Amino acid sequence: MTTKFGNSDIHFNKEVDEIDEDGVLVINRHNRAQAKFPDFLPTWDPRQKYPPLKFEKYIDPGSRADPSFPNLFPKGGNYKATRITPKFGTEVDGIQLSQLNDAAKDELALFLAQRKVLLFNDQDFAQHGPGFAVEFGKYFGNLHIHPSSGSPRGHPELHITYRRPEKGELERVFRDRTTNTSFHSDVTYEITPSRFTIFQVLESGDGGDTVFADTTEAYRRLSPAMKERLEGLHVLHTSEDQAANSTFQGGVERRKAVSNIHPLIRVDPVTKEKSIYVNRAFGRRIVELKKEESEYLLNFLYDLIERSHDLQLRVNWEGGKRNKVALFHNSGVSHTATFDTEDGEVRHAYRISVLGERPIGKLEDLNKEEFTTGDLEQALRAVKPI
Repeated sequence: MTTKFGNSDIHFNKEVDEIDEDGVLVINRHNRAQAKFPDFLPTWDPRQKYPPLKFEKYIDPGSRADPSFPNLFPKGGNYKATRITPKFGTEVDGIQLSQLNDAAKDELALFLAQRKVLLFNDQDFAQHGPGFAVEFGKYFGNLHIHPSSGSPRGHPELHITYRRPEKGELERVFRDRTTNTSFHSDVTYEITPSRFTIFQVLESGDGGDTVFADTTEAYRRLSPAMKERLEGLHVLHTSEDQAANSTFQGGVERRKAVSNIHPLIRVDPVTKEKSIYVNRAFGRRIVELKKEESEYLLNFLYDLIERSHDLQLRVNWEGGKRNKVALFHNSGVSHTATFDTEDGEVRHAYRISVLGERPIGKLEDLNKEEFTTGDLEQALRAVKPI
């Protein structure tokens, strides 16, 4: 059953938002007037329609980078790189992403593959506007256009999250649940999901942190017997619930709901590391197992990722004041927003998703258009109510 206020910060909400004279769905006039970054506010144009994504080969720019990082971290440079945790996550001061040359961008991609979460302070993307951020992202690959979330006018590649300031918003969010924590990887339902994400919180009250979980380290902690059991299993991912939620709230459907089957254990083509590739938001079933078997095993893996605080790091956005920009991988990392801001406070952010390779369980399958992942129609029938 679709939850009425699920995804309330990415979808149009007919109860509080408006429709302009051109038929475009927009944030209401009062909230637009208060926004600190109005050029980044979401709009939803029902006339925008896009076909499903098709398979495309992808080579990560990090694969051609110099592993000594002479351009990203030049000798004698006035920068500071600090590990957030020993295993993953690095915070960087003194480097302006918008000023990187191509060689430095390639090294950035490699460094990201190795550290999985990068946090750069005092960045200027917000000052340059949405088009500038989009062009930066395009260097690394094709950008995802979300099927139902809002985007600034003329920049559909930007995915906007906007928690509205209306009183009672948090009460609605928690009306039927005790937590809105939802660990996930971005758009895993696509045939070529997001390789990595560029994310910035533009405006927020205290709180609204993002928590990241290292699913590569989670895989390493499994016993040899469990690793062997998980190898060769595949999970059905679908956007059907997300699409239904957007429709329920009066929102748009730029692209029809899609479903794809991906390996449960995914290998990164740059680092050669394996990670657990599951997603409570979009994953529905391990296709090789029966319903109860699949639920039991998926719940074990979800709990491992979500409850193991020694696999996690937390980013405090400081209300947008430090202009922090995060880059994070989606193959070896899961993440969740936290809904702990005060009622009536805006949380406004943008996301750029760089599409990557079709997820693989074996390196020899990289960029193969056809390889066996299971019968999609049969998998969908298995999760449909009779």
